[in-house]
Amino acid sequence: MKYIATVSWQKKAEEAFTDNKYSRAHRWRFDGGAEVHASASPDIVPLPYSDASGVDPEEAFVASLSSCHMLFFLSFAAAKGYTVLSYEDQAEGVMAKNEENRTAMTEVILRPQIKFGGEKIPSAEDIDALHHRSHNACFIANSVKTEVRVASAPD
Repeated sequence: MKYIATVSWQKKAEEAFTDNKYSRAHRWRFDGGAEVHASASPDIVPLPYSDASGVDPEEAFVASLSSCHMLFFLSFAAAKGYTVLSYEDQAEGVMAKNEENRTAMTEVILRPQIKFGGEKIPSAEDIDALHHRSHNACFIANSVKTEVRVASAPD
């Protein structure tokens, strides 16, 4: 299997570029037709050279880990006969120095809030087991050195 993302950027006519004062705004295009406005994070590249309205690579990284985990969780919950009514995760990525003293996304904390319905409601132990299985199955989590953990969401 292959997955293709096209990332496009173009220098604006009025930008010198070599002075490092150019826009980091760009587009992500995916094979299904989706387009995403992207940019460097304003925490890394100051405004106006970044665009806070764009998705930055660090946010996308966190979102991809959260999304992958959620998709496996939903599948495994359905297979066990649990009806998930909603799933919302306010995931957080932590940038810090890693063991090689390089800046990296060293930790991603998932905080899923899940509502179940129907006649069969999972116990806390069942939910923990679903999260553990989802984490082990997640292709993205299996592809990175970042610690990914599930924590209780704040009330």
